[in-house]
Amino acid sequence: MPVKQTDFQIAVCGSAGDGTIATGDILKQAMADAGYRVIAFNTYPAEIRGFGKCIARTRITSEQVYSMKPRSDVLVSLNDEHAIPHAGEVRDYGAVIYESAPITWLEEGQHISGHLRPGQIPYGLPFRELCERATSSNRSRNMVALGFVVGLYGMPREAFHAAIAAKFQTKAREVTESSIAAFEAGADAAAETQRFDLLSLGPPPPRAAGNVEILSGNAAITKGCLDAGLDVFFGYPITPATTIMERLARELPRRGKRMLQTEDEIAAVSAVMGSGYAGARAATATSGPGLALMAEMLGLGVMAEVPSVVFVSQRGGPSTGMPTSTEQSDLNMAVFGGAGDAQRIVLAPTNVEGCWRCAGKAFEMAERYQTPVIVLLDLYLSNRFESVTFDPEETFELEDSRGKHRRRADEPYQRFELTDSHVSPRAIPGEADGIHTATGLEHDEFGHPSYEPGVHTRMSEKRHAKLAAALEHPRITICKRFGDEGPVEVGILAWGSTFGEALEAMMLARKEGIRCAAMKVVMLSPLPVNRIRAFMDDCTHVLVPELNYQSQFASLVSGALERPVHRLNRVTGKPMEVSEILDSVRALAGKDRRTAA
Repeated sequence: MPVKQTDFQIAVCGSAGDGTIATGDILKQAMADAGYRVIAFNTYPAEIRGFGKCIARTRITSEQVYSMKPRSDVLVSLNDEHAIPHAGEVRDYGAVIYESAPITWLEEGQHISGHLRPGQIPYGLPFRELCERATSSNRSRNMVALGFVVGLYGMPREAFHAAIAAKFQTKAREVTESSIAAFEAGADAAAETQRFDLLSLGPPPPRAAGNVEILSGNAAITKGCLDAGLDVFFGYPITPATTIMERLARELPRRGKRMLQTEDEIAAVSAVMGSGYAGARAATATSGPGLALMAEMLGLGVMAEVPSVVFVSQRGGPSTGMPTSTEQSDLNMAVFGGAGDAQRIVLAPTNVEGCWRCAGKAFEMAERYQTPVIVLLDLYLSNRFESVTFDPEETFELEDSRGKHRRRADEPYQRFELTDSHVSPRAIPGEADGIHTATGLEHDEFGHPSYEPGVHTRMSEKRHAKLAAALEHPRITICKRFGDEGPVEVGILAWGSTFGEALEAMMLARKEGIRCAAMKVVMLSPLPVNRIRAFMDDCTHVLVPELNYQSQFASLVSGALERPVHRLNRVTGKPMEVSEILDSVRALAGKDRRTAA
């Protein structure tokens, strides 16, 4: 008899102050601790005020998945006013769990039960009443609701007790005790409830070797910075990158390192450049509006060849745009933004583990190739949680790479010497026999300003040619192909967080008999042209899905390779749906088959 596979998604919707996000945190942590695969995504109100809408979505599986479902299997309403617009997001025969005994009179249409579609399964429960009975308070209604979900679907209660205790470990013991009491009240109520939907929990997958952690993309960036030996971080708050700075503000001082909040983004990136020039590993984090302000100093970093790292979490634009909505529209600015030919390395992780790896590798690359490195995320990936298994043997280079490009002591020091690798010997202030000039002006090999045409040509070539080696940087995926080998009907070429949806769409297409493959591209600058060309050579059609209006990655690829691609671009402020990509794959495959017929 086949083993029952687990794959269901739970959405908890409420107002800020209802404990919505805390409920989601406990749910994902407990199920990850129980051995299941977890991927989760929280949404918050855009306004800086209380009582806005919060949604915590958690997908729990026994096999690896790569995206959130467009429709949840279970919706828990902690606030009907906020949850009603999302009742339609529950799949057919999915469950809606809600407060059945509100304490105030509700006008017609104000209760979520009146908004369920035929086929959706209602489960009404007196959250407040059960909470007051168990704890003499109504503050833990969310724990009653969580307990009901756990009891209804047979999830391991012990794992939730541990997760609740961990969540509230910094609070008084009574908080944990009352939360568990409320949780148990909900779980006991579920034991007396007839279940009508068909969801069930299969066994977890075998435990993988290594340390399992559940992290958001921003938390993984923080971990990568710390594991790579970050010395100093300069930042200015901006959604959705702020939590990187907040986490480093806690962790860096514990390691004897420093974090400074600057007056603005220009000061932050300027301090990063100064620290990198002085030999420290330095970084900042921002979003699109902040990156726009940093463009001038990034150009200085390119010209003066200063190692530096900038993490950019994209949000809806332009200008202030939509701070709590996701988008992939800063690619052009990350790759091309700046005066002159200012190429730098740009990495775009596709999942939470990739955030950790790209963060650590960014410091290696910045020092090895003496250049600014941009790590390009987006709100969806920054705030998305995944259960990740880290190999304790996998580490980053902690030694400064300057020694690999040392000059002979008996030769005059040329900071920008033309070498076979195009990487010059780097000295830091105070180093013996290392005096040199470093400005934003074009310069000769000694750093002396020069406007000679030949000098500018040679130095431009040097600054670009040295980055080619980054395409072979060790122990990082530059790009990777998945799916069918050899010729395929449709190839999906994707970057950033959208690759998860692209990968699942590819898998579904293959199950339908469509020869399909997908390639993720992590390094956007320099672009791995030869590998992308080899992939495209195998594809009858190439589809490029991305979250921006201008099809920026599609234009980058088609321009670099002089090849046409099919563009699928969305600017809804939400992650792309697997079904959208799958429909496009079907259409392209069907078109090809109809033509052949």
